[in-house]
Amino acid sequence: MRYSTQIKPISYLKANAAEVLQELADQRQPMVITQNGEAKAVLQDVASYEQAQETMALLKILALGNQQLAQGRVAPISDVARRIRATVATED
Repeated sequence: MRYSTQIKPISYLKANAAEVLQELADQRQPMVITQNGEAKAVLQDVASYEQAQETMALLKILALGNQQLAQGRVAPISDVARRIRATVATED
């Protein structure tokens, strides 16, 4: 993706808000908004935002798992399964 085609001044956003929102939804590409020639914000459609948030959450889980593995904080799957079964049994 080329961000250079998705850079718009804040005046463009103000004058064309409805069209900008439609473009974001249709193209699913972020738009950089500038003010006084400097990048100030990035706009994106809700679906892309939610997808990015889910991706970041999964990456955090993976990073945490790698950190725990590096620290030696691991358990055999049989122990984990036994703990889960015991928890489920006490909830019934």
